[in-house]
Amino acid sequence: MKSLSRALALAVLCSAAAAAQCAMCYRTAQSLDAARGRVLNSGILVLGAPPLLLLTGFALLIRRRNQR
Repeated sequence: MKSLSRALALAVLCSAAAAAQCAMCYRTAQSLDAARGRVLNSGILVLGAPPLLLLTGFALLIRRRNQR
């Protein structure tokens, strides 16, 4: 369980630097200044966090049920 929590923490820390964008978001960020581009990147990561947490929760639930 400790290794799973460490892997999750590492994934969250590494995802902050990823700044992945779709093509439309990338072009919008290019037309903005640097500060607004960083805010757009942060917003994209914030919107991606809830689905990631839900998926992690379901994976943990399934793992616990299968261990019994």
